[in-house]
Amino acid sequence: MEGWNKLQASFTNLKLGESAKGLAKGFNSSVQATRERLGQVAPDEITELPQEYKDLEARVDSLRAAHASLLKVAKVYETESPTQIQESIQELSSTFSHQITSFANANLKGTNLPLPQTTPQPAQPHKTLPHALARAAISSATALGNEDRLGRALAEYSTGQEKIGAARVIQDQQIRNSFLLPWSQTLNTRIALANKARQAVRASRLELDAAKQSFKSANPSRQEQARLEVENAEDDLVQKTEVAITMMKAVLENPEPLKNINELVKAQLTYHAAATEALQAVQGEIEELAIVSEGEYSNVLEQSKDDSTCGVTQALVTASTLRN
Repeated sequence: MEGWNKLQASFTNLKLGESAKGLAKGFNSSVQATRERLGQVAPDEITELPQEYKDLEARVDSLRAAHASLLKVAKVYETESPTQIQESIQELSSTFSHQITSFANANLKGTNLPLPQTTPQPAQPHKTLPHALARAAISSATALGNEDRLGRALAEYSTGQEKIGAARVIQDQQIRNSFLLPWSQTLNTRIALANKARQAVRASRLELDAAKQSFKSANPSRQEQARLEVENAEDDLVQKTEVAITMMKAVLENPEPLKNINELVKAQLTYHAAATEALQAVQGEIEELAIVSEGEYSNVLEQSKDDSTCGVTQALVTASTLRN
């Protein structure tokens, strides 16, 4: 400890300009922080911050954790769900074909070579799960044909999923604008500024404790200067603590996060209501097809059973006749 004090004192006692004095303060603060981290400073030698400040710090940390945790999960609304790899390959092929024909058309102008017909720019399909299910279902329905009950059921299902996909796109857009954007701004601006004020308090507290250590080890010719440095450091810490408290209170009392959560719930509620309505309509149609199909299948099984029974009876009669 005595070695640290001598090092601090020798650095501080140098006759330097204002910029160098600032460098000396920064060095002393770094030394103080290192000593505290290594457990070389007694607890009673560390300036105690107000309890109100410490309570606010804990609440701001919890608020920041809540924002970061929910934001990490909710970012899924920024990108649509991936679909099958085969769809991606088809999209890539269509895009490549459009780019090649456009390039050839542009570069063959003015030559005697025939201009190729430009392939139209392919529309980019939505990649939500409902949209992917809708495309898969309508493709299967087309293959089976409209005369097939399963084909008609898949066509109905595709229509429902298309409606759900459209509602999902609207929901995601609303969540991005009304929740993710302001939620991120709160985390990256308001909370970040409050944490920056806290860092200033910590730096000021380290400067004060370093100044106190320098005062203890100062030689008689520097006692008065060291005492003034301690007083200035105390005033600086009080001022920065008050600023940090004000900023942390402003962050904690801000109603914006509650409004953001409300917008998130509203967007989800609207989406799920639309999805429920679409599924209810589709389910009724598919259920009718299922009931009719099941009834016909039962009749076929019953007829097969009757035919089988008749066949067995006839075989028994024939066998009996032959024995007689």
